[in-house]
Amino acid sequence: MSTQTPESFEWTDLDRRAVDTARLLAADAVQKVGNGHPGTAMSLAPAAYTIFQKVMKHDPADPEWTGRDRFVLSPGHTSLTLYTQLFLAGYELELDDLKAFRTQGSKTPGHPEYGHTAGVETTTGPLGQGAANAVGMAMAARYERGLFDPEAPAGTSPFDHTIWAIVSDGDLEEGVSAEASSLAGHQKLGNLVFLYDDNHISIEGDTETAFSEDVLKRYEAYGWHTQRIEPTAEGDVDVPALHAALAAAKAETGRPSIIAMRTIIAWPAPTAQNTEASHGSALGAEEIAATKRVLGFDPEQSFEVSDEVLAHSRRALDRGAEAHAAWDKKIAEWRTAQPARAELFDRVSKGELPEGWQDALPVFEEGTSVATRAASGKVLQALGPVLPELWGGSADLAGSNNTTIDASSSFLPEGNPLPEANPYGRTVHFGIREFSMAAEMNGIALHGNTRIYGGTFLVFSDYMRNAVRMSALMQLPVTYVWTHDSIGLGEDGPTHQPVEHLASLRAIPGLNIVRPADANETAIAWAEILKRHATDPAPHGLALTRQGVPTYAPNEDAAKGGYVLRDSSTEVPEVIIIATGSEVHLAVAAREALEAEGVGTRVVSMPSVEWFEQQDRAYRESVLPPAVKARVAVEAGIGLTWYRYVGDAGRIVSLEHFGASADAKTLFAEYGFTPENVAAVARESLAAARA
Repeated sequence: MSTQTPESFEWTDLDRRAVDTARLLAADAVQKVGNGHPGTAMSLAPAAYTIFQKVMKHDPADPEWTGRDRFVLSPGHTSLTLYTQLFLAGYELELDDLKAFRTQGSKTPGHPEYGHTAGVETTTGPLGQGAANAVGMAMAARYERGLFDPEAPAGTSPFDHTIWAIVSDGDLEEGVSAEASSLAGHQKLGNLVFLYDDNHISIEGDTETAFSEDVLKRYEAYGWHTQRIEPTAEGDVDVPALHAALAAAKAETGRPSIIAMRTIIAWPAPTAQNTEASHGSALGAEEIAATKRVLGFDPEQSFEVSDEVLAHSRRALDRGAEAHAAWDKKIAEWRTAQPARAELFDRVSKGELPEGWQDALPVFEEGTSVATRAASGKVLQALGPVLPELWGGSADLAGSNNTTIDASSSFLPEGNPLPEANPYGRTVHFGIREFSMAAEMNGIALHGNTRIYGGTFLVFSDYMRNAVRMSALMQLPVTYVWTHDSIGLGEDGPTHQPVEHLASLRAIPGLNIVRPADANETAIAWAEILKRHATDPAPHGLALTRQGVPTYAPNEDAAKGGYVLRDSSTEVPEVIIIATGSEVHLAVAAREALEAEGVGTRVVSMPSVEWFEQQDRAYRESVLPPAVKARVAVEAGIGLTWYRYVGDAGRIVSLEHFGASADAKTLFAEYGFTPENVAAVARESLAAARA
C-alpha cells in the first residue's frame, strides 16, 4: 500500500463522500439496534478514513500479514469507527454486518473483539488498555526487528512498521495509559503514533467536569513528540492538516508521537453535535434525517452506500496487494541474505520450539531446598540461549522475582546510559507499573513472533487484574510470574501477603494458575506453558515461593495439573491429602505420620486445577478415586477452590484471614500449616467419612 506524502496528498469528492457515508452508517447502525455510541464514530470518520486509506500499510485481503502496520482503537465503545473502515476497505465485513451491529452472533459486537472480526487487532473495552496494548505492540515490533534484522538501516527492514492508535479523553484519564505512555517515552518508541480525539465530551457532559490538564505538555514531559490540529471553520476535521501531522509523526523515529485533534462529537448533526447525549445514545430518526440532508444524502434511505463510493474505498485492496507484493520481494531478498535468521523466523512464526530445546531445562537434585522463584529464574536463564524469542522482565522486582533472563542485555533504547542497554535487549524493565505491564504484555502477544513473560509479587496481581482478565478473554499466551505467593514471604506483613489471590485468579475463565510444589515441578510447569503457546494458547500465572521448599524427584505428570506424588501403602487409600506449592511438603510429612499409624494415605500434588480439569475423567478419577471420601486440601490461602474436591466429609486447611508481620516459620505454625495439624485434620475427615 503506497502511502501518500503531504506533497502528493489527494482528497477528492469521492473521499469526502466516503467519509460522510461512514458517518451515516454509524448513525444508522445505532438507530437500528436502538443503542450504542454514534457521536464519536461520526466525528472520527475523517481521521479513521485517512489512516486506513491514505497512511497505514495494510492488506485487507490478508489481515494477519506480518509486514502490516497495526491499528488500535482504544475507545472501544466507538467500535463503528473501526467497523465502517473495515467495511469500506474490503475486509470481511459487509453491509449486512453493519446492520447486525450489537446483535447476537454478529461480526460487529458492541466493542471490537480480537479473533472475532477480521482486522481487529485487540479487544478494547476497558478504557486505557488499548493505549497500553499499542505500547506493547511497539515494543514487540522493535524486539522482532532485533531477532530477525537488527543491522538493517532504519526504515529499510521488512520488519519495520508503525503502530497507529486512536485514543480518547477517557483513555487518557485512566491511569493505565499514563503508566504505558511514561514507559513508551522512556523507551523512545518512535514506531508509535497516538491520535488523541480531543472532543471534550464524556458521559457526564463536558470534560471540564473532571479533566482540564494540558495533555500535550504532559506527553512532552514523558518525552513524546507532540502536535495539535484544530478543526475547520465549519467544525469538521481539517483533513490535509491531519494527514500532514500523521506523516510528521511517522517521520519522527526517535520518539513516540501524539497528535491532539480537536473534534466536535456527532458533527454535523444539527442539534446533537457537541452533546453528551450523542456519545451513548441513538440520535433519533428526525436528527438522522436532518443530518442526511446536511450531507446531501436521501433522508428516506438507511445504510446508503453508493457503488462509486464502495469502488473507490475498496481500492485499498489494490494498494494492499501492491504493498504486500513489495514486502514479499523485500522478504525474499532478506531470506537469501539471512538464511539462518529466515529459519528462525519460520520456526517462531509457527509457534514451534527448536529441536532438543527441553535438553536445556535444569533438573534439580532431590532433597535440596530451593525456592520455586529461584528455580524459575534458573529455568529462564537456561532457556534463554535456545529460545531467543523468549523475553520479559518485571515491574521493578526482577531481583525478587528472578525474572532476569540475561543480566547483560536490557531492552532499552539507544542513548540510555546503562551499560547493558540494548534496543533489542532480552530483559524488560517495566518499572513500577503493574497494570500497564500486563496490558503491554497483551499487546506484545497480540503483535506476534515473540514469547513474553512479566513478574511481580502475587499480591500485586490485584493491580493487574483487568488486564489479566483481558489476557484470558483474548486467550493470549502471556506468562505472569507471581512470586511471594503466601504468608511464607514473612516479615513484610499482611499488605504483601496474598490470601484471597489464588482463588480469585482461578475464578477468571481461561486463566491457568500454576503453583508448583518444588523446583522440578517449576521446570516442568515452564516446559508445559511453552508447549501450549501455539497449540493451546492461554494466559498462565505462575505462583512461586519466596522461601525454600524441599525438592522431589521430577514427575512429568505434574504437567497434567494433578498427580500422585506419594501413594498409600494400602491398595485403596483411606485418605487423600491434596496440596499445592509450599504446602505439599507438609502433606508429605503428614502422610508419614498417618502411615506410621496404619492409615493408608495418598498425597496429591495439584499445581494447576485448570490443567487437571482438562484431563479425561478416567485420569482424574485415578488420582482422586470417587470412593475415597476422606480428603484434606491444604493451601495457604482461602479455601474457596477446594470445596468441590473434598466433598461433605472432607476438610480444608486454609487461611481465611489476613496474615501478620512475622517470619514464615512462625506464621505457618500459628495458622495451622504444620504436618501435625494436617494429620489431625485428616483424622477428622476419616471420622466424618466413617460416620
